Amino acid sequence: MTEDTRAGSPAAGTPSPGDGYLYLGDPAVRAEWDNRYADRNQLWSGRPNGALVAEVAGLTPGRVLDVGCGEGADAVWLARGGWDVTALEVSGVALERAAGHAKDAGATVHWVHATLSEAALPPASFDLVSAQYPALLRTPDSTAERALLALVAPGGILLLVHHAGMDTHHADDSGFDPADYVWPSMVAELLDDDWVIEVDEQRPRVAPEGGAGAHHTDDVILRARRLR
Repeated sequence: MTEDTRAGSPAAGTPSPGDGYLYLGDPAVRAEWDNRYADRNQLWSGRPNGALVAEVAGLTPGRVLDVGCGEGADAVWLARGGWDVTALEVSGVALERAAGHAKDAGATVHWVHATLSEAALPPASFDLVSAQYPALLRTPDSTAERALLALVAPGGILLLVHHAGMDTHHADDSGFDPADYVWPSMVAELLDDDWVIEVDEQRPRVAPEGGAGAHHTDDVILRARRLR
């Protein structure tokens, strides 16, 4: 996962756990992801996700929200492509790495240390909301799904990419239960006449070499445009 004037308000800077950046969200979620990142010097490949690269091609850069930015590869790539990037992440360890990568690349990114539901981002304000393999917790009232949709500006795009087939798996010994998480089909079910689906398909994954998750071979891609 892939979660300032105050936390929840985008601001440039180099976040670091304990440096005064206020985290908004469940402390247990932050701790879980901090531990995952702390176990390795680099968790992901350091290169942008292939589905993002393919789907953004041809779009006019504007304001983009990178949901669950991790170590920042997508955010940096988008910023270098002319996008005004806000990157959201729950792990302070990941954000520290992401900010370092952005600095090295000369890229400006606005970092937000929060869960999606607690981030208090301005509604209908992003031309692109990108969620690449997000670990969004499911709730009875579809909080995360509705938060994604609410952030897209009229004329803007929601791009949600996930690993194909994961939603049908059973809980495993590690404690991972797909029923606990949001999948693209759940978001698609909430789309009304204000939206048009441009892409809803499964395709072979164009995976950057190295990093966690490289064993997944297919993506499910949902790309929807908000009409009004």
